[in-house]
Amino acid sequence: MIQATATMRVLVATEAVDFRKGIDGMAQVCREHLQRDPMSGWMFVFRNRRSTSVRILAYDGQGFWLCQKRLSKGRFQWWPTHATQVIRFLQAHQLQVLLWAGNAESAGVAPIWRPVGQPGQEK
Repeated sequence: MIQATATMRVLVATEAVDFRKGIDGMAQVCREHLQRDPMSGWMFVFRNRRSTSVRILAYDGQGFWLCQKRLSKGRFQWWPTHATQVIRFLQAHQLQVLLWAGNAESAGVAPIWRPVGQPGQEK
């Protein structure tokens, strides 16, 4: 499984992508359809039309990673959708839930960050 840290930025394409594309084709989708730079260090997450596979495209400073997970049975039941946007941002823990074919929006987790004051300071 891919380990996503809390500081990673995750961008999910809300529409299906043709998985016959390789790294260059997926990078082109990032540029043209998602309006994002594929070399930005973000993780770009895509699904196929049948919702049986997910691909992640990431650039690590030296080259691209293209990872795929295909479910052996069933489909990814939840996928972020939006009527007017082609992208959706997720937190790293939501990506982990999504990769386990779960609903990333209903995963009950603690808040990602909360400010911590200096000793003696009151908010």
